[in-house]
Amino acid sequence: MNPSPAAQRNRRIALRLLVLLAVIAITVLIFAYRDKAQTLAAYGYPGIFLLSVLANATLIMPAPGVALTFTMGAVFHPFLVGLAAGAGSTLGELTGYLAGFSGQVVVERSPWYDRLEDWTRRYGPWTILTLAFIPNPLFDLAGLAAGALRMPLTRFLLFTWMGKTLKMWGFAYAGAYSLNWILELFGTG
Repeated sequence: MNPSPAAQRNRRIALRLLVLLAVIAITVLIFAYRDKAQTLAAYGYPGIFLLSVLANATLIMPAPGVALTFTMGAVFHPFLVGLAAGAGSTLGELTGYLAGFSGQVVVERSPWYDRLEDWTRRYGPWTILTLAFIPNPLFDLAGLAAGALRMPLTRFLLFTWMGKTLKMWGFAYAGAYSLNWILELFGTG
């Protein structure tokens, strides 16, 4: 026996609310424990990956993921730092996507959100790739829009990963080369 349409609708609403509450809880926990998360960097590439997940799992509230990538690029091999940070930040962005997918807009609708939703509707994954690559605080809104528009999850993750990894490579290599430049400047290199 199939559940009634009303029961199916209620089940979908309950699931969406559960996802929304989980996303909000994750955001609050990460923001509350952000100082303790820095110790994960001592674990090398897995630590960089986990910190990048945490830094990007926050909704709207900024976390220092790019600064960590820049710094770790001077300590570890920048190519691998970029890969770890890119993969971690991609998984962290699932919170925004899931919040949008839940059907509950976490932020008040604004002209920025409406514009990003329009861009995502018109240009799809290319909007996600571009916004993932450019350092900006709007990517959370783009993730919300992608989820709300039901962009396939694999497409969202692939284009987010490409943009985030390219960006993280840039910051990791900038960190590595700036350290070399400083060492040469002071004659210690």
